[in-house]
Amino acid sequence: MVRPIPRAPPMLPDNESDYEDDGHDFAGDDGEDLDDEALVWQLLLLINPGDEDTALQQFARYREAREESGDEDEPVDTVREAIDWTSGFHVDWKDTPSFVDVIDQLAARWNLRIDWGVEDPSDEDFLDGVDVPELMAIAYDRLREHGYTLWNYDTGGDAYAGWIALRRDDENMKAVARGLGIDVQPANEAF
Repeated sequence: MVRPIPRAPPMLPDNESDYEDDGHDFAGDDGEDLDDEALVWQLLLLINPGDEDTALQQFARYREAREESGDEDEPVDTVREAIDWTSGFHVDWKDTPSFVDVIDQLAARWNLRIDWGVEDPSDEDFLDGVDVPELMAIAYDRLREHGYTLWNYDTGGDAYAGWIALRRDDENMKAVARGLGIDVQPANEAF
């Protein structure tokens, strides 16, 4: 069950339907597909489990950026800007130090520490000997042990991007991403 968009200040989408994942698409009670704004709200709730305040702040930034751009950018690009280093990551394909830093920061939100398999994950020899997809697979495995899933999505370029959500929300994540046209998969399967 996906949580409905709460009745809240005008910065939130105005939709009181109770949304359910039917296994294919997110739809309201009348069977109509949810609009991008409602799907973005659901995504922000998924990647900020138990932290609706952060989701609200990110949604406000998302809406402001969409208004400024005239809705020209893809929703995922605007979401990436709104969540970067708070609820998501976006790193260059070869930037292993930044990837370790951002994932450590994201995991710390739930008092988790990633065991990268070395005493000092900032060690240059370690970072030079791995690539971002290998690190994503390590982080994915460690987070799954604690009930979380590290996701990545196709950026269409030379970068890796994604977020963390509760493991129990895996099917909802797939459905929301599909509704937004985001090609997402678990981070142990890097794009």
